[in-house]
Amino acid sequence: MHLPSPNFVPMVRGLYLDSQQPPSELRDHIDIGAVAHRDVDIRTIAESSPMSPCSLGLSFLDAMQGTYVRRRYKSRLEWNECVTLSGRGDSVASVTDLDGQVIAIAGAGGGLGPVVAKRLADAGATLALADRTQEHADAVKDSLGLPEERVDARAVDLLDESTANDWVAALTDRFGRVDGLLHLIGGYRGGEPIQSFDLADYEFLHNLLVRTLQLTTRAFHSVLTASEHGRFLFVSAAAAQNPEDTNAAYASAKAAAEAWTLALADSFAGTGATANIIVVNAIETPRIREENPDAERPSFTPAEDIAEAIAFLCSDAASRMNGQRLTLHP
Repeated sequence: MHLPSPNFVPMVRGLYLDSQQPPSELRDHIDIGAVAHRDVDIRTIAESSPMSPCSLGLSFLDAMQGTYVRRRYKSRLEWNECVTLSGRGDSVASVTDLDGQVIAIAGAGGGLGPVVAKRLADAGATLALADRTQEHADAVKDSLGLPEERVDARAVDLLDESTANDWVAALTDRFGRVDGLLHLIGGYRGGEPIQSFDLADYEFLHNLLVRTLQLTTRAFHSVLTASEHGRFLFVSAAAAQNPEDTNAAYASAKAAAEAWTLALADSFAGTGATANIIVVNAIETPRIREENPDAERPSFTPAEDIAEAIAFLCSDAASRMNGQRLTLHP
């Protein structure tokens, strides 16, 4: 990825930075041109901001390009809890520096998993990849091209408590610790009215979305609280908060998983561990784009954007963020 030229105004998926004006209270503190040129210290902006909490959205640093960009996505972060590193090129990458952290990914072989794995690998993380089959886990491992000492791939049945416990024990034996757990297991059944859909669909989704989350978080709880960087992340859906007649089973399962995650966050109180939720409508994966590259998907969140958010939430910059729902959709 090339670095922007001095006259380049950063663009994020067609949305220009200079068309997303900061709130009036901050305009005196932000010079769009300086930000584009990476000549501004973002700390100064955050510290001098009179606006709290920030309702405009979570701020990210694009570590690859070295440019400061603001996404549309809403968050409950204060400005001083957003990304507040200097815009100088030599310090940008530190916002999502995960060097040496061991992060486990449940559902690594799904549509989102490979994108997230690559982003975390690029940030320096050591990855433990788990999926239903060894073939799926190995495919992600091979695509990353990491040295053997930085990756572990295995088939894990996360509906079996003893298998989940064995997974974390094996990772602890190999790497000495685990610093993060990502629950990227997904699936969907729906479309029929609430009064007539097959309740077996709910049982399926409960096992897939809730039971796997319960068993993995219980298995990893002690290692996450023991870590200086303990992180848990769950990717949820807007339907959990806004259910409809035809998605009752899916929305109910996601809502249950969110409640469990928030309870987990409460259990982390007093430790260095955190648990947070990323909320989307639907995910635009590379496969979806390849199958229909010309389609417009305004309500979808690109997998790459979710990966960026996950990298941020796994980093030390997000250490104060616990029990939050981060919305990454329009």
